[in-house]
Amino acid sequence: MFPSKPASAPRSSRRTFIKQTALAGALIHFPAVLRAARPNSRVNVAVVGVNGQGYSDLHNVSSHAQATFVGFCDVDKNRFERADALVAGIPHFQDFRVMLDKLGDKVDAVMVAIPDHMHASVAIEAMKRGKHIYCQKPLAQTVWESRQMRLWSEKQGVVTQMGNHIHSAVEYRLGTRLIREGAIGKVKEVYSWVAVTGNERTRLLEPPAPGPVPVGLDWDLWIGGAPMRPYAPVVYHPFAWRDWQDFGGGAIGDFGCHILDPVFTALGIRAPLTVGADNTGINRHIWPTSESVKYVFPGNELTAGPTIKVTWTDGGLRPDRALARMPANMDLPRSGSLFIGEKGNMVLPHVGGPRLYPIENFTGFTYPKDIKGLNHYHRWLDAIINGTKTSDGFDYAGWLSEAAQLGNVATRLPLRPIKPTGRLMVDPPEIAVLEWDAAALRFKNSPEANALLTRAYRPGWAVPPA
Repeated sequence: MFPSKPASAPRSSRRTFIKQTALAGALIHFPAVLRAARPNSRVNVAVVGVNGQGYSDLHNVSSHAQATFVGFCDVDKNRFERADALVAGIPHFQDFRVMLDKLGDKVDAVMVAIPDHMHASVAIEAMKRGKHIYCQKPLAQTVWESRQMRLWSEKQGVVTQMGNHIHSAVEYRLGTRLIREGAIGKVKEVYSWVAVTGNERTRLLEPPAPGPVPVGLDWDLWIGGAPMRPYAPVVYHPFAWRDWQDFGGGAIGDFGCHILDPVFTALGIRAPLTVGADNTGINRHIWPTSESVKYVFPGNELTAGPTIKVTWTDGGLRPDRALARMPANMDLPRSGSLFIGEKGNMVLPHVGGPRLYPIENFTGFTYPKDIKGLNHYHRWLDAIINGTKTSDGFDYAGWLSEAAQLGNVATRLPLRPIKPTGRLMVDPPEIAVLEWDAAALRFKNSPEANALLTRAYRPGWAVPPA
């Protein structure tokens, strides 16, 4: 069973909590002085991954008056067309290392929007060279890589931003404010969920038959630090890689840094004390169809007890709607979070406005009107120009990414064969509770889980520690 209140987790005092939230990042987790561009100067941006989400990112950055693109990089030469139509005449590269070497000091900042297994390799290489980084969620594919992303950003004093743009949207900003201002009282428990499954893009259980590599795609560069495997049409590139443990992070890797973001922001939580998981079946190739991950975090002034439980589910699994105490003709959203408070509950849909329940508890309640959405991309660029930091820099996002990847470690233990259909068990006795020591970057009670915190890299592709 999952423990609800580990005895070793003392509750923070109000003074300690205020001090931690005021100084987190600015003094504790981030350099006091950041390298800034001159006011009103240009920010020269290089982009790694220029189609799909990469195109969306560069399109949003292009609207900033002081952004200039200096290099486009993609392992697939067939994917430059949209970026070229938006900004013509930018040099093309297939290898990010070649681009960084050739452009050198012409590059101020690098955007990374490629498969998860290469995030850390590209971003850390750029940070080593003093480049500011915008990296898509999740920051990295493993717990260890997520930690190194945070530590390298601190070491190099660069301005960073994770690409979970809903962090800056009005819906999530309003939801986090309501929690922090005590609209539902102290929070007792949180449930977060997403409708997608961990392997919905392919539904394959084993690697497929190989096929010819398309002309223009450098498959060796696409594989990067992951174990080499033959190319297979459609299955990996350009999108279905998320299903595979060698490249993506399943449902929680894809959406955890979106949906858990307001939970972390609102409650000021960082590293869990314990994590445990169950799923509908898993092997060593793909992620499970559905899973439940149960975290226990240290409590603070915003929580009702010395610890707080946060439960993640995906693949269509949701908490019992009765927990929300909403009207009978309403239902929980397909994806989102439910905060259980002492004075009521808040439902925060994924990209939707918060709602407070039961309705009778909030008669006459007025939602704040002064909350506005912000441009997530422009916040990063403005911070570079002004020598400030963002609320979603790696000093914060590193912890969020670690937590998501800790869930992926837990769901891989124990290994159970995948079945076409399966029933999620609730707290089955064979599911271990993993005790996490964040300072030591290890589990206290599971060598098997510790072995999954990082991965082996192909020669020449190792991610360097900070």
